[in-house]
Amino acid sequence: MSGNCPESGGFADHPDNNPLTSFVIGWVNDPPARAGRRRQGQAMPLHLERVEWTQSPPLAPSDGPIDVEHLRRMTLGDPELEREVLAMFSTQSARILGELAALPAEAATHAHTLKGSARAIGALGVAEAAARLETALTAGSDPAQPLAALGAAIAEARTAIELILGRS
Repeated sequence: MSGNCPESGGFADHPDNNPLTSFVIGWVNDPPARAGRRRQGQAMPLHLERVEWTQSPPLAPSDGPIDVEHLRRMTLGDPELEREVLAMFSTQSARILGELAALPAEAATHAHTLKGSARAIGALGVAEAAARLETALTAGSDPAQPLAALGAAIAEARTAIELILGRS
């Protein structure tokens, strides 16, 4: 059969006569020619680095108020960064708890922020207490008990943080 194939958009019905097919076949079969056609600066060098295997997180967090293994993973094992984020969390959690005591209109947002920060550093008890407070606030429930539980969790975490920072 000769001529154009209407289903192919007007290209000749033989693959050798199809410019797109010819281009793809030439591109696949002739890598040196492709490399020669690249302009200076177009090629991106490929750098491969070996990444050390890291153990998966435990199924259950550590028993303490700060899951130090989680913290270590989140800070890529950098002790200086661990100390920095712990100090920041200690300050932030005390500030937010003080703001939450007045139950401002944005209290659920504060609880949500605290929940995320606590999860990031491995203060899972604080995260859980903040989540309960956030749920109570968004549901219109009495926040007194969840707020008290959050205060206790933050106090425990801050005590652990002070011990960790004192050791380093």
